[in-house]
Amino acid sequence: MSRTLRVRQSQTVVPFGVGAVFDIQGESFVATGIGDWPSRGRQQVDSPRLASRLGVTGFYAAPATASDRFDMPDAPGAPYIRFPSWLFCGACRRMTRWRIADEKPGRPPRCPSCSPGRALAPMRFVQICPAGHLSDVDWWFWAHSRQDAGERRQCGDRDKLRFLVAERASGLEALSVACTAKDCGAARDLLDILGTHGMRCAGRNPWQRASEAVECEKPVQVVQRTAGNLYYPIVHSALDIPETDAPVVTDDALAARVRGHDLWVSLCRGADSPRAEVFRSMIQEDTGADDQLLDTLLAEETGRPTTATSTGTGTADRPDLSGEEWDAFTAPTPPATRDFALRETTLGLAGETAAPWAGLSRRFGRIVLADRLREVRALSGFTRVSPDATVVPADTARRLRWLPAVEVFGEGIFLTLNKSELGTWESDPRVRRRVSGIRADLDRSFQKDRLETLTGPELSPRFVLLHTLAHLLIRQLSFESGYTTASLRERIYARPEQDQYGILVYTAAGDAEGTLGGLVRQGEPPRLAETLLRMTEAAAWCSADPLCAEHTGQGFGNLNRAACHACALLPETSCESGNALLDRALVVGGERVPGYLESIVTAARAAAADAVEEM
Repeated sequence: MSRTLRVRQSQTVVPFGVGAVFDIQGESFVATGIGDWPSRGRQQVDSPRLASRLGVTGFYAAPATASDRFDMPDAPGAPYIRFPSWLFCGACRRMTRWRIADEKPGRPPRCPSCSPGRALAPMRFVQICPAGHLSDVDWWFWAHSRQDAGERRQCGDRDKLRFLVAERASGLEALSVACTAKDCGAARDLLDILGTHGMRCAGRNPWQRASEAVECEKPVQVVQRTAGNLYYPIVHSALDIPETDAPVVTDDALAARVRGHDLWVSLCRGADSPRAEVFRSMIQEDTGADDQLLDTLLAEETGRPTTATSTGTGTADRPDLSGEEWDAFTAPTPPATRDFALRETTLGLAGETAAPWAGLSRRFGRIVLADRLREVRALSGFTRVSPDATVVPADTARRLRWLPAVEVFGEGIFLTLNKSELGTWESDPRVRRRVSGIRADLDRSFQKDRLETLTGPELSPRFVLLHTLAHLLIRQLSFESGYTTASLRERIYARPEQDQYGILVYTAAGDAEGTLGGLVRQGEPPRLAETLLRMTEAAAWCSADPLCAEHTGQGFGNLNRAACHACALLPETSCESGNALLDRALVVGGERVPGYLESIVTAARAAAADAVEEM
């Protein structure tokens, strides 16, 4: 029976972008590098602002088509190849090393030993390394790993393996790989398969040719093919805002000194070499150029992505695009284009003196409704094992000057806090003391470099406050607007050095769901004020309290305080910072810290008590 495997266009960036493994209809595939994308059918995605920051010439989106490139000859779209290549039959338990030549268009793999042929299933485990390589587990080596080297050499048939299941055991101990070669009989169970076992790294990814393999001495880890640490995509996004007429300030003299440096040519020619960082530091020391200028000049000279995406080393640089977006949302007369339509509104509480509405009006500032937004999401690369491991670029051959991207459309609600009220709250010693504890945990975290691109050079109380507020608002809006939490996203504008103090909650979907108007309707007065009040009342109590409210560190790296799945956490696709740097106590208050909206909670409870007494 033929089948057609399809992937949505938006999924070709996240979650099934270059290097990702995904299961579909009992089969497993991996997305190849963009160097294997056919030129026919590619759709150009326009985002000059994001392209300039990433140092690339542009972006392309793969057409939404069959994800299995064997379904149709010369099918357009992003190719996905079968991985892992080791498959097994659920009936006879034979293991088969599947090759591209064995593929039949439109049909899943079948066992060659069974009649009728049973569908083959992919092996559950694969191996990865911190250099970003991915390959099959050497199952022959695993089955013979209990033997000495001499015995292994005598068994030369590497393809006669079975994947067995024991009846009197449970868990991984019940699974084993056995060699069926004549006079061998080697076998080993999978009880301790996870982790490092001294296996050799293949030095490449499944879509790379053998000639592209490199010597890799990184330790290999065996993980499940759906493990969370197998794939960390590096995604950049930017809203499509109108271009401003502000002049671009450049120091031509400094740029000339950089280009005239004795090591400049060597740096351009060897941007991928281990000595590139030495060249960079020497040029910077002699000329005084900063990283941004050097990356810009390198991109102009080589026509390739900047350090983060071209060298493939270190933590990916996520450019800050928040300043221009903040200026667009806070402009006296909001700019407007076909894909960027704003209109200012209010909470509808002018002249209100009754609590808690009066307090709510004092705590919030400008409200802007975005009837239409366009967002571009680009994938520059990925890491494996950990987010701060070696970056593998989307073009593993390092020849292309563009990146894969998708454009999505939606709507949103932008709101700011009252600047004077925020300053008063932010200067409270108890607030600063609590945030300093989070900052100390951040300094020790492996996510520090990535999160600093969002928070700025120093974690401020307003970032934690606004970030938590955005999460709470998204959770409340999911009840009232009809959107799921996974359909809503956040953008935090909280850099003190740029005088930012607002959030944007928006939808951005690849289909019409994100532009139906339900979210903007919730931003109209008086709905938004009612939503904010209900949000504050709901945030004042968590079903995990008092444990959640009194927690001194939870989540990855202890980067959260009073925030758990019952009160503040969101799906990973909705949060810019991976559900880190959250503290509900900074919003609604706690025993040791005042909350920015604590007076609203108190007034709401008092009003409710008065209403009960009147009844």
